[in-house]
Amino acid sequence: MNDNKTDKLLDGIFFPADLRRLPLQDLPRLCDELRACLIQELSENPGHFASSLGVVELTVALHYVFNTPEDRIVWDVGHQAYAHKLLTGRREKFYTNRKLGGIRPFPSPSESEYDTFTCGHASNSISAALGMSVADTLEGSNRKVVAVIGDGSMTGGLAFEGLNNASSIPNNMLIILNDNNMSIDHSVGGMKHYLHHLHTGTTYNNFRQRASQRMMQWGWINDNSKKRIIAFNNAMKALLNNQHNIFEGMNIRYFGPNNGHDVIELVRTLRSIKDMKGPKILHLHTKKGKGYEPAEKNATKWHAPGKFNPETGERICSNDKNQPPRYQDVFGHTIVELAKQNPRIVGITPAMPTGCSLNIMMHEMPERAFDVGIAEGHAVTFSAGLATEGLQPFCNIYSAFAQRAYDNIIHDVAIERLPVVFCFDRAGLVGEDGATHHGAFDLAALRPIPNLTICSPMDEHDLRHMMYTAQLPGKGPVVIRYPRGCAENTDWECPMQELPIGKARCIKEGKDTVVLSIGPLGNLAAKAIKRTEEEARKQGKELAIAHYDMRFLKPIDEELLHEIGKQFTHIVTLEDGVKNGGLGSAVIEFMSDNGYTPRVTRLGLPDNFVEHGTVEELQHIVGIDEDSITRVLSSLNQIQK
Repeated sequence: MNDNKTDKLLDGIFFPADLRRLPLQDLPRLCDELRACLIQELSENPGHFASSLGVVELTVALHYVFNTPEDRIVWDVGHQAYAHKLLTGRREKFYTNRKLGGIRPFPSPSESEYDTFTCGHASNSISAALGMSVADTLEGSNRKVVAVIGDGSMTGGLAFEGLNNASSIPNNMLIILNDNNMSIDHSVGGMKHYLHHLHTGTTYNNFRQRASQRMMQWGWINDNSKKRIIAFNNAMKALLNNQHNIFEGMNIRYFGPNNGHDVIELVRTLRSIKDMKGPKILHLHTKKGKGYEPAEKNATKWHAPGKFNPETGERICSNDKNQPPRYQDVFGHTIVELAKQNPRIVGITPAMPTGCSLNIMMHEMPERAFDVGIAEGHAVTFSAGLATEGLQPFCNIYSAFAQRAYDNIIHDVAIERLPVVFCFDRAGLVGEDGATHHGAFDLAALRPIPNLTICSPMDEHDLRHMMYTAQLPGKGPVVIRYPRGCAENTDWECPMQELPIGKARCIKEGKDTVVLSIGPLGNLAAKAIKRTEEEARKQGKELAIAHYDMRFLKPIDEELLHEIGKQFTHIVTLEDGVKNGGLGSAVIEFMSDNGYTPRVTRLGLPDNFVEHGTVEELQHIVGIDEDSITRVLSSLNQIQK
């Protein structure tokens, strides 16, 4: 680390076993050191900031009480796990976090035995931990399993499916609800505190467990009646405490809410409940950005703030004011512009209003924009319901997150031909968030679905045209996918016009080789074509490479493909999705079906998960950057480098 002092507790903590040798009273000091370390490191090497600061005490308490890695901790969402990484052998390498070849941005079992499960999205921890707990029960193991779910993950449908199953399958799982963003009013007073300490106290729970076992031995109760007794106990607690919740209604023992920033009390609570039989949930209140005032005041802006001055909180922004706008902001301003013209338009997002810029519409038209929580499947079917009643929904989902709504897209939208406009943000390679966040599969996954129109803009002008076209009557469900990051031009506010569905546009005519691109990679293709032709001229050759921006993957421009099949012997396809099943596959299928035999070279993402790094680094690795495209074109046209 950057601090050369040697009197820190953290300097002697490399693994949780080192942590467990500390006296309990030293843990608050260790938490302060961990938090200071995170603030310093993340100010220089950006990452997920506020969420990790909020679980420092919880992380320390978990590794102090549980025998990790033998005991299992499942983090959900994984961007809460930075303090966990620092305590599990990765402190000296933490400066490589999210960098090419460095520490992964989210927990990964292939990186560390302390990372039990991958969670780059949300809401999978309860299901995964339940599977682990049941497996341990079947194997006769006494291993403890903990699911840490928070940062909004409890809004996901899979979390509720896991809860439902956990209430009916024998297991000893502990669920920790890290409640850092819910507005919940709680009862106060002496009875509440008395019941909390009674219900989590060792004496009470030992007595309760012994009494339950004895009554079962005497035949007074069985498993079914035991559940009824737990339900009665929960009902009495709810009555006396003036509080009830879904967990107790499902016969999952509930503890809390507790202060998630009191590490000593957390240790005591975890020790008292960790050996209890049956599923249980510990509800903690934490604060995102805890310990860093700017992040505490505005956790949303400090979720992933980039570089900043840790002393002043000033964010170091490298953006040029003359830089083109981000695609997401073009979307955000354009939907407002369209909504002012079309009163049927509404906006929907699953928990990403700032990330996708729907917050612009929420500010100007709050009654027509909806954040439905981390619930992509619901977002799609909710949009379908809106469309059924005559509205025009724009459902904006990150491409990788939309994978969770695949069934809903098919059954609730495509079959009924409902006019839902899907705007898939973060399509293609997204950079430092890595394999769990790349929008790699949408083109290939959606292409086989009937009734869908699938398109991708080469620049921000086309994004506006596509959004305008999609909301016109009779267009049916339309998918518009665009990347993370900046667009191509600063003059993005062009007049919008209707595009002919399924028609490509000619970027450059030619006779030698033809490049068919879809999406913003077409801009790299144009540069590569220019370089290749210039190099050919230097060698005394006249080379004319044709370039078409396909715009639409579905329906694909068959009239153009017939012309290309007759004219060209070499076709290069370019896409920022997986090659298997995408644009290149569509072109090969068309050529084969119609008896054309050109050579088709497909450029796109490979048949493996692409790890983390900058977008430019990753594009180079997978061969879709300008240099790679130039090499392919030079090779096909026998240009010597």
